[in-house]
Amino acid sequence: MARMLLQEASPEVHAGFMRIAAVIRRGPLDRRVQELVKIRASQLNGCAFCVDRHTGDARAAGEEERRIHHLTVWRESPLYSDAERAALGYAEAVTRREPVGEELWEALREHYPERELGDLAGLVSLINALNLFGVPLHLRPPAQA
Repeated sequence: MARMLLQEASPEVHAGFMRIAAVIRRGPLDRRVQELVKIRASQLNGCAFCVDRHTGDARAAGEEERRIHHLTVWRESPLYSDAERAALGYAEAVTRREPVGEELWEALREHYPERELGDLAGLVSLINALNLFGVPLHLRPPAQA
């Protein structure tokens, strides 16, 4: 059971985060890339609630099951494009609080126009912030029978 639901305890704060999420979701960054990035960051952060939520959202956006399963080994998997690899590399570096090197940054700039890159940076920061709510507040996905 969750310790607290942010939307109940502080509805204005929750609504603010959801407004940012809606802006990014409506933006030009490919929806499947958005979901892959959210899943991978949530895996690294150990947020079961967010992994569950975003795998469902990825499926709804047309993502293939096999690619979702390969996210934990994306570097070794042949299933991702160079653009997706750049986005996943960025998500991992930021999530792990590692430097984003020039090679990675140039790969990002090669594949993403400025607006999409800005949305990606915002998205990675946002999912990490949401994971920082989900993990300590013990948010859990619903149990399946």
